[in-house]
Amino acid sequence: MTRVLLADDHQMLRQAVRRALEDSGHTVVGEAADGSEAVEMTATLAPEVVLMDVSMPVLDGIEATRRISATGSSARILVLTMHDEDALRARAIRAGAAGFLTKDCELREVVDAVRAVASGEVLVSPDIAQAMLAQFPEEPVANEVVDNNGPLTRREKEVLQSVADGRSTTEIGRELFISVKTVKNHLASIYAKLDARDRTQAVISGVRLGIVHLR
Repeated sequence: MTRVLLADDHQMLRQAVRRALEDSGHTVVGEAADGSEAVEMTATLAPEVVLMDVSMPVLDGIEATRRISATGSSARILVLTMHDEDALRARAIRAGAAGFLTKDCELREVVDAVRAVASGEVLVSPDIAQAMLAQFPEEPVANEVVDNNGPLTRREKEVLQSVADGRSTTEIGRELFISVKTVKNHLASIYAKLDARDRTQAVISGVRLGIVHLR
């Protein structure tokens, strides 16, 4: 059971999403009609996941995401928007979002995405990573390669490539014949070596270093 905060200025959409989430066993702890309310309610209600619209009054969802992330909140933010644009997705992920969905997706996909980000997954796909590379080509990558082999072990490269391919932790473990715990340990090591806070940053660093490839 996941505690979810809904942030969207369309009441009918909030009601539909609430029903879908609650029917699936999640708990909706509150509903925010604008970005400012979302920031305040995240602080007071401590949701595990915030389902965040982008175009909202008072404060847009991207800035609300940035402010929530800046507080050090453990809430995972899943952006839901009508706009499927590379630049927007890049801004959302850079602001601290753990995933990005468009409003033309099915409610079942929203429920599955909430469950995924609540379990620690980051909904990163090759197109999102590619968009971020295009939007932020000038940013330096920490921990540049110091030798021909790069900073990661062979297994870590395999794990990171699987992440770049959009695999979940469970899928990576299944494909590489290792436990989920081992996958998480490899990810922690990858984050430390690449100075990345999450999967998206690790993939971006990996692509720039030539460690992984977007396919």
